[in-house]
Amino acid sequence: MDAPTKTRPTLDDIKAAADRIKGSVIRTPMIKSYTLSEIVDAEVWLKFENLQFTAAYKERGALNKLLQLSDVERSRGVIAASAGNHAQAVAYHGRRLGIPVTIVMPVPTPMIKVTQTEGHGANVVLHGERVDDAFAKAREIEAAEGMTFVHAFDDPIVMAGAGTIGLEMLEDAPELDTIVVPIGGGGLISGVATSTKTLKPGIKVVGVEAELYPSMKNVIEGGTSAIGGDTLAEGIAVKEPGQLTRAIIAELVDRIDLVAERDLEHAVAMLVNIEKSVVEGAGAAGLAAILAQPERFRGRKVATILCGGNIDTHLLANVLVRELVRCGRIARLRIAAQDRPGALAAITAKFHECGVNIIEVNHHRIFTRLPAKDTVIEVECEARDSQAIETLIKRLEGAGFDVERAELD
Repeated sequence: MDAPTKTRPTLDDIKAAADRIKGSVIRTPMIKSYTLSEIVDAEVWLKFENLQFTAAYKERGALNKLLQLSDVERSRGVIAASAGNHAQAVAYHGRRLGIPVTIVMPVPTPMIKVTQTEGHGANVVLHGERVDDAFAKAREIEAAEGMTFVHAFDDPIVMAGAGTIGLEMLEDAPELDTIVVPIGGGGLISGVATSTKTLKPGIKVVGVEAELYPSMKNVIEGGTSAIGGDTLAEGIAVKEPGQLTRAIIAELVDRIDLVAERDLEHAVAMLVNIEKSVVEGAGAAGLAAILAQPERFRGRKVATILCGGNIDTHLLANVLVRELVRCGRIARLRIAAQDRPGALAAITAKFHECGVNIIEVNHHRIFTRLPAKDTVIEVECEARDSQAIETLIKRLEGAGFDVERAELD
């Protein structure tokens, strides 16, 4: 029961992993969201893996792997390649267990992730421009120094650890009929699909990838969609998915949905605003898919895994402000006016009448197609709701001003 099969975990492997890691990782809450359920017209459950100590589910698989090392393997140490949550999981539990840990990270990795990983006691080696380069370097060091490589997803022991999430989900909500899981390399969904489909064969498992990185969907469905670009969901921005995971996903996962960047942003903002929970882009991908296509989940008992919460605070602030723009509460207006005394006062009077707060004002006199005697006054403003800004625009136009509203997309 303790020894996983060579290519994939079994339910017994996952149950053994649950016993093995019990008490060393958090049994995270699984909560029904009444507000999201009402929005989607379904019963929506959230599994808060962002509440793990390192703020991601990766601890489960990493710990399950580390606990099964021999004394000789422990003494030689382990090595992993990661620019994110896997690095911190291996580093944290390696230090707890007294196992030397080396993590190879790409050179462009944000310094905060490097220092957090080093803060858990790991030796960090910076190499290459991409995770693929770091992976190759880690394999070199593994061979040269006799370390054990801890793969982020393509390892049945790591998958078994991730699969423990599925056990907990069905324990807490046995009536679930659909589980939506983000896909990067595929380790999480492979483990969760194995545990849940074995226990409840009729349950649907839906995978979610960022629209810019449809790697697993291409592999499973024979697609040729382009892969690459800047995505909010960098945690699942994988160009080459796992070899072992793809076989499991092809067999057990019912479908793979893709989510656009604006849907990822919307989901991250909704989780902050409704659930008061900080979730990274990859961790919010499942909810993004549910919110983007609610008709595919209507009437179902659906759960998704908030698999990570490590998002840069500046990026989070940007996402939240962009959400306010999209829902019409913050706007940037370009107002054409004659460049003469009283013009700005006439404009600000309309803002006051409509109860709209001015955040920032800029005058553009040079770089404009307007006559030399005219100016463009750019105003960033916020209001209690979108209707207040719509009313403001109408009043400005009624007073003779030409108003253009900046759009995000």
